[in-house]
Amino acid sequence: MTEINAPVPAALSGLDAVDWSALTHAYGPADDVPGLLRVLCSPDGEQRDQALDALYGNIFHQGSRYPATAAAVPFLVRMAADPALPGRAVCLELLAALAIGYDETHLPGGVAITEWRAAVEEIHARDPEAIRAEYDAWVEAAADERERRLREFRRDLYDHDRQLEAMAAELGAYDAVRAGVPALLPLLGDADPAVRAGTAYVLAWFPEAAGESLPRLLATLDEEREPVVLATALVTTGLLGDDGTGPELALRLRPFLTAGEPLVRWAAATALARLGGRGVEAAVTADVLAELVAGAEQPGPGEPRLPFHERDPRGYSAASLTLLADRYPREALDAVTEGLAATTGPASFPVATAALRLAFGDPRPEGPGAFTELTEAQRRLVRVLAGLDENTWRWANFSDIVRSWGLPVPRDELRAYAGLPEE
Repeated sequence: MTEINAPVPAALSGLDAVDWSALTHAYGPADDVPGLLRVLCSPDGEQRDQALDALYGNIFHQGSRYPATAAAVPFLVRMAADPALPGRAVCLELLAALAIGYDETHLPGGVAITEWRAAVEEIHARDPEAIRAEYDAWVEAAADERERRLREFRRDLYDHDRQLEAMAAELGAYDAVRAGVPALLPLLGDADPAVRAGTAYVLAWFPEAAGESLPRLLATLDEEREPVVLATALVTTGLLGDDGTGPELALRLRPFLTAGEPLVRWAAATALARLGGRGVEAAVTADVLAELVAGAEQPGPGEPRLPFHERDPRGYSAASLTLLADRYPREALDAVTEGLAATTGPASFPVATAALRLAFGDPRPEGPGAFTELTEAQRRLVRVLAGLDENTWRWANFSDIVRSWGLPVPRDELRAYAGLPEE
């Protein structure tokens, strides 16, 4: 990949005025970022893809953000808004990633920005020695030697100054994208459907801007004919609704449950489940449940997939069903358990988490007790977990999920607990 020598687009005005070498990303000084942004404006699609991969690797390294991340955001916003440039939709998806990291960590509820800001303030106000003492007490409270070693490892990794720097970089990137929302809103009317969908996706993560975004999104619901754009706008509308706007939004969204496009129906159900999770009782009905059950059990092969939840409709459906647990506890658990049985590998992680939460409530390291004391639905879930293949169980992430609810791991111990034969 070579840096392009074409005239600098207006979107990159001021790029060289930034002291990139004084900023850092995952690999040190960020003096490669301006070149990558220039290449991202190239008419050469292959070079743009390489530049995009590099940016995902340095200013968004495995979800981490850095001082250089926020500095790159205004240029990406202007690039997305410039109709003369190619590849604008990928700029929008990158902006969302820079703002929030991996979106499944914020779903199904949306970005809890008030709590996020409060957590940053709390860490700033805390005495590092007090935090260290809490870690020491946590290590001492470990149930066994293995757990103690794990806790010691996490304690020893903690560096207060680095934690503050990381939190400042993450919130700084978020606020930089938030500042670009006014420039992005007009793109809901862009000629390119991919840009309209990408814009709706970015807007989903800024509840503080809902007063600006929701009127535009509601207009999109009235005017949009492209199913993917409409579905994205529906999910975003649900994520931005709060206790004050929820009942009105539920009335606006309910007609989409009878749309001809399955993707649109699923999106409406996802939005209504989230509003129901915010206490809007009228938002959740049996047809909402039915759409999410279908999504959790058997997401349609080959269907267009929205960017939400890493494009994993089964995982997002399972997470949304946890919001219906108080109304439809058995139906939600059965659907997620059924969906879990059809998963493998990392796709199993969010579904297993949702299923365990539906079956046992919040994580409980002390465990649920003897297998014979569980309900039939709980026993079925445990058997499904124990029956998942080695491609799933080889991931430490999956074992950690199961262990969080106090169930035996590894797989052979869970099979023994459930009374299943050895393999």
